[in-house]
Amino acid sequence: FLLGAFNHLGIGIDIDKKKAFELYQKSANLENATAINNLGYCYYSGIGTSIDYQKAFELCQKAANLGSMSGINNLGHCYYNGIGTSIDYQKVFELYQKAENLGSISGINNLGHCYYNGIGTSIDYQKAFGSYQRAANLGNAFGLNCLGKCYEKGIGTDIDKKKAFELYQESANLGNAAGISSLGKCYEKGIETNINYQKAFELYQKSANLGNKYGLNNLGICYAKGIGTSIDNNKAFELYQKAANLGNASGLNNLGDCYEKGIGTNIDYRKAFELYQKAANLESPYGLNNLGYCYINGIGTNINYQKAFELYQKAANLGFSDAQCNVAFMYKNGKGIFKNIELAIYWYKKSAEQGDQDAQNQL
Repeated sequence: FLLGAFNHLGIGIDIDKKKAFELYQKSANLENATAINNLGYCYYSGIGTSIDYQKAFELCQKAANLGSMSGINNLGHCYYNGIGTSIDYQKVFELYQKAENLGSISGINNLGHCYYNGIGTSIDYQKAFGSYQRAANLGNAFGLNCLGKCYEKGIGTDIDKKKAFELYQESANLGNAAGISSLGKCYEKGIETNINYQKAFELYQKSANLGNKYGLNNLGICYAKGIGTSIDNNKAFELYQKAANLGNASGLNNLGDCYEKGIGTNIDYRKAFELYQKAANLESPYGLNNLGYCYINGIGTNINYQKAFELYQKAANLGFSDAQCNVAFMYKNGKGIFKNIELAIYWYKKSAEQGDQDAQNQL
């Protein structure tokens, strides 16, 4: 098993993925749980062999049954993403809970995700914060980044942006791609540090090079807007595409915007509509708002004011100021909903409080 790991990671010898696969296989045949788990990872990622999700799932299941913490975590990942099996969020929660009970740091952090997103359990931000804190205290780079998000946005705790910045720094220093991207956002927006677009761009680039979906999307935004680099719409489009392929809601939304407006590609309204739909299905307020815009203007679909209103309302309820202004407009004009000036004023006020200029002008 160890020789397989050395070949896999290039410890003391050159990386040889085929050799690593063969050695993991030999060790797995001797019922070594860790080797079985790693062999499953080889089938999942195509390391030294062809990708085979069904085989990866079966091996993760076997490793988990032998008590491997990594196997239990990876089996949860399979059920969450439908890798070699059907999606089963209840199973995901149970497996991460089991991993946590065995002392798995990754299991603790993953359980935090379940509480944060309501995966197989009710949303509980206090419990999510507690799990992230425990993982972070044990030095988990993912936990440090997630805990930073909690402090930045006030999730399960009071807002403390200084603490958030420090945690992102710690996570980034451990090489965590998501933490590197979060730190980049601090430099881009001036969160507890001076704005430094060049530094932000470099951090997003580093995160993107590690294959992180947030880093890829944020780097795409840099190329689209000229943040720390020259504008390059073709590059922006490519990066959004990569982020979207990894299931990033903002990447899907931004890619939809490219197809709607012809940024780095040809205009394709149907494609834009489909991408906004995917982003909306992931509860992206931007995606919901843009999908509503498609329905109200007949972009890639038929005009449907009622559907547009429902989508705007959903995004507005998530606190998105543009959508709040759009809901107000529809109440004011009786589009997709009965005319109601009182509710129009209510939503214009909500949007105006967030600095929306159109809403302020309407009031």
